[in-house]
Amino acid sequence: MIQEIKRDVPSGYTALAALLLLTALLVFGFYRAIQAESAPQIVTLVLLAIVLFVLWFGFFLVNPNEARVLLLFGKYVGSVKTTGLKYSNPLYTKKRVSLRTRNFETGRLKVNDRDSNPIEIAAVVVWKVVDSAEALFEVDDFVQYVTVQSEAAVRTLASQYPYDVHEEGVIALASHQDEISDKMLEEIQARLAKAGVHVIEARISHLAYAPEIASAMLQRQQASAIIAARQKIVEGAVGMVDMALEHLERDNIVALDDERKAAMVSNLLVVLCADRAPQPVVNAGSLYQ
Repeated sequence: MIQEIKRDVPSGYTALAALLLLTALLVFGFYRAIQAESAPQIVTLVLLAIVLFVLWFGFFLVNPNEARVLLLFGKYVGSVKTTGLKYSNPLYTKKRVSLRTRNFETGRLKVNDRDSNPIEIAAVVVWKVVDSAEALFEVDDFVQYVTVQSEAAVRTLASQYPYDVHEEGVIALASHQDEISDKMLEEIQARLAKAGVHVIEARISHLAYAPEIASAMLQRQQASAIIAARQKIVEGAVGMVDMALEHLERDNIVALDDERKAAMVSNLLVVLCADRAPQPVVNAGSLYQ
């Protein structure tokens, strides 16, 4: 693998002053040679002018959060990250690589989750180039590479986890966002490491059942919610009945035999667990009639 080599090059301002001085001397030399009508001096000065002209192409600018990769006839010689006006060998090819933080959102991918339910999923990936040499030379187009590999990682991750929790202790896509984000970041980073890319964050931006099963899954979720609510209601009702019987017995408010206790428990459970308001019935007789 080609890894980044940090290269220090001279300041462009120093080189600019030197080239301006050489240009002035060259112009003065032409003036003296033309006055002396010396053909050999003129030829020599023309060759020097060509060399000086080529030297002017050694200037390049490095912006903040940017790297310039230097190549000499196809050979990698280093990367310059120090900002400002710089000067190097004019024969170097200088390629610009942005080191700024970037982000993109994958398309809505249709994939089967761990339970083979078709779902739609999309993710936002935040990334930046940390090795300019690997980004340029290890992959053909590192931006496209990041996009394709990120979508592949999202597909792989979605197939390893269920959409929703149906068992105790199972990590699900919908209910464990932080854990899924950490796993997604690890999966994407493993694929992009050789491209000189560091993944800063990866998070699900869209998650839903596929349209063909969305209605059925919504009914399933509603049924699960109703069952869970009923369980809570029954637990609360039993606690209230137990508290009422204990209070009546402790304060000697009324003495109930087992049959009347059973009737009272039945009536209280019906009132507390009913899904609609009960209709009161006034007992005009005795306790037993």
